[in-house]
Amino acid sequence: MPLTFAAFVGYMLLGKFTGVVTEVQGGEAAGLVGGVAMLLLFAAVFCRDGKEGLTTAADHVVDGLVFAFKAMGVVVPIAGFFFLGNVDFITEITGVQDDKPPALLFDLVTAVDQYIPDIGFIVAFAILIIGMITGLEGSGFAGLPLTGSLSGSLGPAADVDPATLAAVGQTGSVWTGGGVLIAWSSLLAVAGVARVPVQEVVRHCFVPVVAGLVTATALATVLF
Repeated sequence: MPLTFAAFVGYMLLGKFTGVVTEVQGGEAAGLVGGVAMLLLFAAVFCRDGKEGLTTAADHVVDGLVFAFKAMGVVVPIAGFFFLGNVDFITEITGVQDDKPPALLFDLVTAVDQYIPDIGFIVAFAILIIGMITGLEGSGFAGLPLTGSLSGSLGPAADVDPATLAAVGQTGSVWTGGGVLIAWSSLLAVAGVARVPVQEVVRHCFVPVVAGLVTATALATVLF
């Protein structure tokens, strides 16, 4: 299994940096990972169970689907509310066709930026909080354009390097939505492999991660 997925990573790198193979990304990459995992499953059960491999493989697939639905049962309705705040999803969810659909979460963040005082320390923590809020939808990268633009506008007024502020916002967004503090992010895969409730993982990660973000932001304002 490690050799197979190492070869898969090598294939993706070849597609990314060379023209030897076609680049695979997004949903295609996810589908390829799932297909490779399924082939490994069938190979393993056939080696162990022989002729009974098809039945055993089906049982494993059913067990995996049941576990996935149990893990996501609490998460799906919560994540749905956050997706309502994303301009990319709200049109599909509500069915309202509009040239400029509302981005409720991002619009809320943008509305309060004018009330942030021009003090470097406060601006840095405001950008951190905004980055964490934008990460609530479960993506660690969707909020980067917003935090980057706010850093560019607030940085010079607060006499803080915009690149430093953007890095702070990126850190908050990635650590929140990229798979640590949000239960409906890629943390689900880690919890599934470890066979532990994803909510428990989030609870254990919250204090050390938030402490690390606060410390990193404070040091960024002092050192840079």
